[in-house]
Amino acid sequence: MITTAANLYAPDAGYVQAAMSEIDAFEQSRATGIWAGLDKATVIAEMRSRVADPFQINQGGQPFCGPASVLFELVRKQPTRYVQICQTLFERGGFQGTNRWIQASAALRSNRDQNLRMEQADWMILSTLRESENSLFPVEPNAPDLIRNLAGMTKSWEVKGWIDELLGYSKTAYHQAYLFSDVKAMQAAIAAIQSGGVAMLLVTAEGFLQGDPPPVPFPSHWVTLLGGFEMNGDRVAFDIYTWSKKLTVNTDMNSFKKYFWAGVTGTR
Repeated sequence: MITTAANLYAPDAGYVQAAMSEIDAFEQSRATGIWAGLDKATVIAEMRSRVADPFQINQGGQPFCGPASVLFELVRKQPTRYVQICQTLFERGGFQGTNRWIQASAALRSNRDQNLRMEQADWMILSTLRESENSLFPVEPNAPDLIRNLAGMTKSWEVKGWIDELLGYSKTAYHQAYLFSDVKAMQAAIAAIQSGGVAMLLVTAEGFLQGDPPPVPFPSHWVTLLGGFEMNGDRVAFDIYTWSKKLTVNTDMNSFKKYFWAGVTGTR
């Protein structure tokens, strides 16, 4: 069962105010954007909406759940850095991560297709993150579904890398959840959050979130763990961010074990 979670995870008001000032400065910048298909006024407006409410981050119709789960925590916890990354990416085509410069290719920046299947501000940064890890498949907004899904597949080590490069959490870890390690992996994720860190979970979306369990469970979707983990008899509940929503997953222990595959955590 899925329900909308209470508004318990809003960003710090002081951080939001500082980030809004950064957006104002970006708006006044005379530097020319180098993304052929993006409109600065649109990007600015979408950035403001996300800083005010990080749950507006939305992968839309693109297979960007992995980078979206990390971007959500960047906007929620470090909105000023989010704005700085967006401005540098818009004006220079890349941004400085913790350890390396992350560059959008000329091909990605020259795309003029207006049907991005998502909003421009999210496309700019999520497509750049996705492309930065791809060696075989280009990121194109309207490639055939098979190619887009192959290009959008996110591995656990990529999530670890984005947690480090975007969020600056130097201690990242992978926690296997299948084969009887489900509760242990969730406990590690909760411990990371309680220490001020972040946790992303790999789940079977069809079983956990869509009420359409596949005949054979498989890992298909990354979500951001927010908190609220409870175990009561055979019931398990926890709050997540996914698909531009705050959700509470409330399920039985058998489904929890069946559809929870792994966690990736980041801590200082």
